[in-house]
Amino acid sequence: MKILVTEAISETGISLLKAEHEVDVRKVTPAELLEIIPEYDAIITRSETKVTAEVLARGTRLKVVGRAGVGVDNIDVNAATERGVVVVNVPGANTYSTAEHAFGLLIAVARNIPQAHHALTREGRWDRKTYVGTELHGKTLGIIGLGRIGSEVAVRARAFGMRVLAYDPYVPSSRAEHLGVTLVPTIPELLPRVDFLSIHAAKTPESARLIGAAELALMKPTARIVNCARGGMVDEEALYTALKEGRLAGAALDVFAAEPCTDSPLFSLPNVVVTPHLSASTAEAQDANGRYIAQYVLRVLRGELVPEAVNLPQIPRDGAQIVTDHLPLAETLGSFLAQAFPGQADAITVTYSGELAKHPTALLTNTVLKGYLATQLGDHVNYINSPALARRRGLTVNESKSLTHAPLGENGGADRLAAAAGTLSPSASLITVRSEGSQGVHQVTGMLRRDGGMRFVAVDGLHIDMAPTRHMLVSRHRDQPGMVGRFGMALAARDINIAGLHLGRHEPRGEALMLLQIDEPAPPDLVAELREAMAVTTVQAVTLPLGGQA
Repeated sequence: MKILVTEAISETGISLLKAEHEVDVRKVTPAELLEIIPEYDAIITRSETKVTAEVLARGTRLKVVGRAGVGVDNIDVNAATERGVVVVNVPGANTYSTAEHAFGLLIAVARNIPQAHHALTREGRWDRKTYVGTELHGKTLGIIGLGRIGSEVAVRARAFGMRVLAYDPYVPSSRAEHLGVTLVPTIPELLPRVDFLSIHAAKTPESARLIGAAELALMKPTARIVNCARGGMVDEEALYTALKEGRLAGAALDVFAAEPCTDSPLFSLPNVVVTPHLSASTAEAQDANGRYIAQYVLRVLRGELVPEAVNLPQIPRDGAQIVTDHLPLAETLGSFLAQAFPGQADAITVTYSGELAKHPTALLTNTVLKGYLATQLGDHVNYINSPALARRRGLTVNESKSLTHAPLGENGGADRLAAAAGTLSPSASLITVRSEGSQGVHQVTGMLRRDGGMRFVAVDGLHIDMAPTRHMLVSRHRDQPGMVGRFGMALAARDINIAGLHLGRHEPRGEALMLLQIDEPAPPDLVAELREAMAVTTVQAVTLPLGGQA
């Protein structure tokens, strides 16, 4: 495969990429990128290259876009998601370098260090009066965004004897308390209380121009603001006016609305400190950025799931293992349901019960859809684009959760199914996938065994206890003597071996569901022959995407 690297990353990262794929490292213009992107399976950028919807549309081979840094505002993530392109970044690689740079700017703007340096070395002035600063000790620092970087800034501020307030609606109070930080419920409540403000929030459509004229008006005239997050989160025109009119004491900026920025009215002000987006520019951060982004991109190209991807539903660390363990089962259930009961579905409902219901399951639902839709649309369906493809097909998708196990079906055999559910421990996890549409209403329930293998426990309200295998036949027929033997003879005539048989029925000689595990796939003409010769309701061949787990 071919990888395009449009901006410099560490040699460590390049070496990792070249060990597995062909790599082109070249700086390109927007027009050049549009011209060459159809040749590549992956692209790695930093902040300058714009991966637009048009680039993604032209990049028909693209599987992954890697951002060697934190922010992804130069990538059209929505367009990537629609096309099933994975977007990965490395939010943790530059945590320390950015926190240190932010704190360096904080000290610089408080003590007028760059201005005094320039006066002495460029103008030959020994000027101690003009550049009187202010101490950090005893002052209040406000932080917007108490994630990795914001937390590290808070640690450093506390070491300098500062009081720290923070706004972050996603951080639990226990985390803030651990850091010695007081959470404030809104930004307008935070701003009037701080002597310094440092921004570390992610840039989203909602956070663009997070600090505008109205917000700046709430701050003390002695306050100073630092932005090492993303450009545009502080309204530069409003900031210039506030600084010029003395309604704000100073500002230190590492990022700008338009980059590279070499000319701005802010540069003319004596109370402004600026750097050219240097927050991640340390040897250690650059090496880590290159190494991590290379590893993520390679994992995607190998066909591996990267749970850290930007456009995948995120999984909290404490629930990551149980969710990822169930991904193969989720895909298998979706694929089985689509093949065993083909037709146009109008709705898919995924129900989680037991321990799994305590955790975010959006990624699992995406995976059910991947298994279900791939049988109709092919291999381009993945964890990323399956919800979008479902919407395009008019497929309604629902999730439900329960900490307890309900009876495993709604049709006959309720006593057996309820008894089977009752034997499950509360910590066991079940996934039930239900489809409704032209094919009728059908559902399958599965779980993981203690050894990690898959197990089907119910199909269409019938108790089934089996480990799915790659190749299977599913038959609905009236339970009567000789049916199993007739299937066996037909398969033997084609030299297809039966590995196992599982039968569910409502009552003797009533409607039955038979699942035959076979060692080889059943060809279409054999399936047609079985339907006609056996006079059964239906026979379907199933080939599951993942190998059987016995």
